[in-house]
Amino acid sequence: MFYFHGGVIVFKLKIPGQIYLWLAILIFGASSAVTRKLTQIGAQHFIDGRNPISLCNVLFVGNLCALIVLLLVYGKQWNKTTLQKLSKKDWFALTMVAILSGAVVPGLIFQALAITRVNNIILVGRLEPPLTMALSVWLLRERVNRWDVMGAFTAFVGVVLTILLQPPGTTMMNMGGVGIGLGEILAAVAAIISVASTIIFKRSLSYVPLGIFSIFRTALGTVIFFFIALILYGQDHFMDVFSPFLWKWMFVYGAVIVVLGQSFWLKGLRTSTVSASLLASSFTPIVGIVAAYLVLGEAPTLAQYIGGSFIFFGIFLSQVGLRNFLGITKK
Repeated sequence: MFYFHGGVIVFKLKIPGQIYLWLAILIFGASSAVTRKLTQIGAQHFIDGRNPISLCNVLFVGNLCALIVLLLVYGKQWNKTTLQKLSKKDWFALTMVAILSGAVVPGLIFQALAITRVNNIILVGRLEPPLTMALSVWLLRERVNRWDVMGAFTAFVGVVLTILLQPPGTTMMNMGGVGIGLGEILAAVAAIISVASTIIFKRSLSYVPLGIFSIFRTALGTVIFFFIALILYGQDHFMDVFSPFLWKWMFVYGAVIVVLGQSFWLKGLRTSTVSASLLASSFTPIVGIVAAYLVLGEAPTLAQYIGGSFIFFGIFLSQVGLRNFLGITKK
């Protein structure tokens, strides 16, 4: 795309929304493995017998570093003129999304990371597409076809099998005589809450400037998580938050995982349909499992092979449906 300005041809590159979604998926898919790897690095550099890169410190300090980067990049959007355009309803929706996606969801995921395998969290996270699809049809009037429905249902079966077929472990919950991993339950709850925040954003906040949304969500989410952690774990839990070793790694983590990942995803989500976002997110488990193997050396278990097979077959069905839909549209 180009235009004339002062007698000079100026080229302006317009990046499709789907490209941003795919870049975000690459970052999100690898995030769990990278987070676990950072805690392992911290375990090799104890401070008075404590791991400075604990999961809580990663979330809290990582968000603080991300907030610093966001303020440098988007700080100018926080001006009186722009803020006055937001209604009380907008601020209420912003607050809900900030609490859900900025504090509750990452808190649950990080707790799950502490007690279960990365691949399990990745596969259980596939609850999001079928739930998002169902709510999108109901609330956003999105169009889906039977292939999408079959693919989502097949992926859902894969998630259930991944949860139920886990080998016995120490962090198990007994539900109706069936042992279910606590980490998998936490990941499932996080997926459900994440779907709710996505629908709220798509329905009520898609026009809010990216900088205002990102800064507010990160700031409020960080504060909420801090106080929740204080209540649950006590004041000593954040003793190492001023460690230079921690901040060095968290600036990299915050800038790449939090800022770039979320910015790419939100920018892509604004200009893409929910179906397009579901298509991109379908490849999260592939990226995540590859990253878990390359970064952590974590090979899939039998339960993950079985559940993952259903999930990947569900992705295949969704792709068939997407191609048929595009073919019909072109005709």
